[in-house]
Amino acid sequence: MANPWLALPAGADPFTRISEVGRAHERFVEGAAVGPPVREVVADSWRRTARARFGPDDMAPIDLSDDALEEYRAAHPLARVLPLFRELLGDLAHDGDHLMAVCDAHGRLLWVDGHPRVLRRAERMNFVAGARWDEAHAGTNAPGTAIAVDHPVQIFATEHFSRQVQPWTCAAAPIHDPATGRVLGAIDVTGGDHLANPHSLALVQATARAAEAHLAAAGPPGGHTVAALGRDEVVLTVGGRRTRLGRRHSELLVLLLCHPEGRTGDQLAVGLHGDDMSYSPVTLRAELSRLRRTLGPELLESRPYRLRLAVEADFLTVPRLLDRGLVAAALDAYAGPLLPGSDAPGVVRLRTLLDGQVRAAVLAAGDPAHLDAWTRTPTGADDVVAWEELLRALPLGSPRRPLVVDRLMRLHEELGPVMPHATWLQRPAN
Repeated sequence: MANPWLALPAGADPFTRISEVGRAHERFVEGAAVGPPVREVVADSWRRTARARFGPDDMAPIDLSDDALEEYRAAHPLARVLPLFRELLGDLAHDGDHLMAVCDAHGRLLWVDGHPRVLRRAERMNFVAGARWDEAHAGTNAPGTAIAVDHPVQIFATEHFSRQVQPWTCAAAPIHDPATGRVLGAIDVTGGDHLANPHSLALVQATARAAEAHLAAAGPPGGHTVAALGRDEVVLTVGGRRTRLGRRHSELLVLLLCHPEGRTGDQLAVGLHGDDMSYSPVTLRAELSRLRRTLGPELLESRPYRLRLAVEADFLTVPRLLDRGLVAAALDAYAGPLLPGSDAPGVVRLRTLLDGQVRAAVLAAGDPAHLDAWTRTPTGADDVVAWEELLRALPLGSPRRPLVVDRLMRLHEELGPVMPHATWLQRPAN
């Protein structure tokens, strides 16, 4: 059976393929359905691109530049494996025919390496560091599609949705955080039609695996991490060992992390149960005893209960980034609400506080990329003010505007009179 992630089956004529897929692309753009000879992974991507209102002549936007770009990528986890990427793909990137690119989980290009002549060609389609190459902003392309489907993939010539990108062929593979499994970004090789072969796909896949192995072997910064955003159960990594905690232990660990000076049993009980005094102190002590066995006595001590070692937690990293004015990096680290399934009063308070901090920073910045990222989160999906600000920030020709107007119309229908102002209803959608 042919590999569906490879652009060309063995023995296929690339020129015939370019022509056939190119005609299918033009028919799709004009409103026809898409099917063979277009691969299913590409057809699905075209449909997602069309739903995002990205047009075949649109260009990827540039999200970050200059100091903001430097700060963002310096703080990104993939900066730790950039030397490995350049060691494995450096010769290919500078041979005069290829580019090596690394993007984050949102398709934002962090680094683009290559011969100056090839880099100048790529600049004409905004394939540059800081540009947004996810499918919604750049159409079907290898790094954006690899992130969308979480699988290595090749995109060949006219399979690209954007006509400007169709002279190129690329192969990309997603890279995952070895501690949490979350997609960190993707590694991409871009060049000519000759890249449509099994070797380029195997190369980026092997490079991605090497990067994940390097991250796992090096361990997280500080050695100990907690992932608690966008999940109901904490994932704790200590010395490379990954442990998923139960719900109650997750809540206890979050409360302890927020109070490095320590908490008494009564204080933890209030964080878990509020004013409800029907809980049993014996039950709480038993839970803490089990948590100590899970964490190890070298990590959790009592009288008061506190963590002995420094632990990096994602929900603590986000406000630190916001304090430094790094809104893009904070949004990238914000994987969702803190333990969204928890109703423990202490956790609910922390969750509300964090969401409010992120929202306030996004609204204050007024950057369309930040607003767009926020409205894609579970908390921001129903944030009327953020959607209105996004509409104001988007240029009139943006393909995102009709989708934003549609979302605001739906929120207006759902929320009705609680929406105090809806001047956007009188604004043109494009």
